[in-house]
Amino acid sequence: MSTTETIPVKPPMNGVDTPTLLATINAVAEAPPAAEFTFRASNRWISGTHNSSTVHGFYGAGEEREHVQSWSYDADHPQVLVGQDNGPTPVEFLLVALAACLTSGVANIAATRGVQLHEVTSTVEGDINLLGIFGKSDEVRNGYKAIRVTFDVKGDASDEVLAGLVEQAKARSAVYDVLTNGVPVSIDIAS
Repeated sequence: MSTTETIPVKPPMNGVDTPTLLATINAVAEAPPAAEFTFRASNRWISGTHNSSTVHGFYGAGEEREHVQSWSYDADHPQVLVGQDNGPTPVEFLLVALAACLTSGVANIAATRGVQLHEVTSTVEGDINLLGIFGKSDEVRNGYKAIRVTFDVKGDASDEVLAGLVEQAKARSAVYDVLTNGVPVSIDIAS
């Protein structure tokens, strides 16, 4: 589909406001600058490995915007990794982000394709070797060496169609894209 081809409007389905979703897709196709978004999070250290991040404002559709409410997330390490277990580890948040992005995609794509969903669950696992993080091996990377996602999708469609929803969600997932293609990350220190 080209970026200017209009997608026909469909009724709401699976809790997705399909008319608004499709209107948004069509609007950004006609005005590509409206598709530019900048999301942001702020973080503050609490103690040890415990810290808290807040998500509130972002830039999108040509202006500064805010979520309906601020969202805060504590992160820490478990006690076996010298933390106090005040929240998930940062690498677990990465798994949550991948699962959430793919699941949102499945719901949106199912709604636009007219597939009634009954249940969507997934399990995401990541394998990591601490020798890299601890600087004890140059052959071991700091991050995950493998991530596995297993979906169980139930709905009013064949197994082949339901699997196609997951494949399309993967093809359009921003988090999957960042994880599999990388993205430049710059780190500055405020003076």
